[in-house]
Amino acid sequence: MICDTTDTPECLLRDPVDLFHSGHIVKICAPMVRYSKLAFRTLVRKYNCDLCYTPMIVAADFVRSVKARDSEFTTNRGDRPLIVQFAAKEAQVLSDAACIVCPFADGIDLNCGCPQRWAMAEGYGACLINKPELVRDMVRQVRNQVENPRFSVSIKIRIHDDLKRTVDLCRKAEATGVSWITVHGRSVEERHQPVHYDAIKIIKQNISIPIVANGDIKSLKDAENVHHMTGADGVMAARGLLANPAMFAGFDETPLKCVQDWVDIALEHGTPFTCFHHHLMYMMERITSKQEKKVFNVLSSTPAVLDYLSDHYGVDSRATLCAGQQQLTQFQWQWCNEMLQQWQLFLCPSTRSTKVYLRLLS
Repeated sequence: MICDTTDTPECLLRDPVDLFHSGHIVKICAPMVRYSKLAFRTLVRKYNCDLCYTPMIVAADFVRSVKARDSEFTTNRGDRPLIVQFAAKEAQVLSDAACIVCPFADGIDLNCGCPQRWAMAEGYGACLINKPELVRDMVRQVRNQVENPRFSVSIKIRIHDDLKRTVDLCRKAEATGVSWITVHGRSVEERHQPVHYDAIKIIKQNISIPIVANGDIKSLKDAENVHHMTGADGVMAARGLLANPAMFAGFDETPLKCVQDWVDIALEHGTPFTCFHHHLMYMMERITSKQEKKVFNVLSSTPAVLDYLSDHYGVDSRATLCAGQQQLTQFQWQWCNEMLQQWQLFLCPSTRSTKVYLRLLS
C-alpha cells in the first residue's frame, strides 16, 4: 500500500455522501481491473469526474499480504474523494480491509456485481445478490468496526430477472446502513444486451438513499439522459471513460490536450508500459485511422510511443528530457538512476540516440 499523504487522515476525510446533495449529477469513474489506478484517476479528475473507484481488490489477499497491499492500492493527496472496492465473502475480512484503508480513502464498496466465472466460483461478485443476509452482515461489520462515521460503505449490484428480488435486496441494504447503491442495469447472464434503465428507475423509486446508474454511459449527454430516465443521483462510466477520459467535461472524443495530460501523468507515476500504451489505444480509437492503428498499436516501448505522438500529433511530454540537456540535482540523479534500473536505457529508433525519460522534479 503506497500512500503519498502528509496531512493527517482527519484533515483529508470528508463524507462522500455529500456529493449526492450538491444539486448536480455525481459523475463517477467505475472500478476497472488494471485500469482505474492512480494515474488514470488523476487524469479523469482533471475532466470533471467527481468520484473515483479503485479496481476491485480481493479483500482476503489484501488483509493477508503486504505485497498485495503494495501492488493493489496506491494513492496520494490529490486522489480524493476515493472509494476502494473490495471483493469479499466474509464479514470480518471485509471489515479488516476497510480498517486498513480507512485513513487513506473516503469509503469502501462491496462488489456484488462482477459476473466473471472465477469471482462467482469463489463466492465473490454477483453471486452476493442472492445472499442478502451475508451482504447485510458484511456491511454491518464494517459499520461497527470503522470508527469514522463519515466513512462510506456502498455496494455495487446487478439486477435479478425478478426485479422484486433486487428491490428487496436494496431495501435490506438500506436498512443496514449502506451509503448508496450502484446498479448495473443488466442481469448476471447479460453482457452486451441493452441496459434496463427502467429497472434502475423502479429501484430508485423504492429506495431513499442515493442510487447510481451504471451501464453504457459513453458521453456527458448519455449521463444526462440516464439521469432523466431513471432519476438516479449519480452515473458511473467504465468503457466510456476509457475511450474518452474527458467525456464528463463534455468532449465527444478525446482531445489532444487529454492525450498530452495522460502522457505527462503516466510518466510521472511510473505507469508500466503495457498499461500506458493500452490507455492510449483506447483514447485514440476514435481519432486515428485504420492505418494509423496498425502502426501505433504494435509499438513496443515508451520511447517509440512518445516519438510517434510527437511526430504525428505534436504531443511532446514535459516529462521527456535528453540526458545532459539539464543540470540535475543530486536527488534527481538518484531518482533517474532508480528509474534506469527498472526501465534500463531506451534506444530511440527515430534518432538512434539514447534518451532518458524522467519526470521534472522542479
